[in-house]
Amino acid sequence: MQAKAVAKQVRIAPRKARLVVDLIRGKNVGEAVAILRHTQRGASPVVEKVLKSAIANAEHNYEMDPDNLVISEAYVNEGQTLKRFRPRAQGRASKINKRTSHVTVVVSEKKEG
Repeated sequence: MQAKAVAKQVRIAPRKARLVVDLIRGKNVGEAVAILRHTQRGASPVVEKVLKSAIANAEHNYEMDPDNLVISEAYVNEGQTLKRFRPRAQGRASKINKRTSHVTVVVSEKKEG
């Protein structure tokens, strides 16, 4: 049984969010929350919120034991890009891409044995 949580259109670049998600993939839920609390990255509060939502979904919807959960999947996909322009020298303008992410965390119960 698996429980999933997704945060869409998060205003952080996917490349930066993937660095945080790679730290917790395959870990115990308690250990992953501790890692995210002590990581000095901008994406860690967002990923922590999604992880806690996945834990709550597992507990409430599927009646899984939260102490026995492990992160089976965690990935970040690219969302829409907000396109902005910044004025430059001599009347020019340069394009600024403000990227967004879709953060997905899937938790499942530990295999016994």
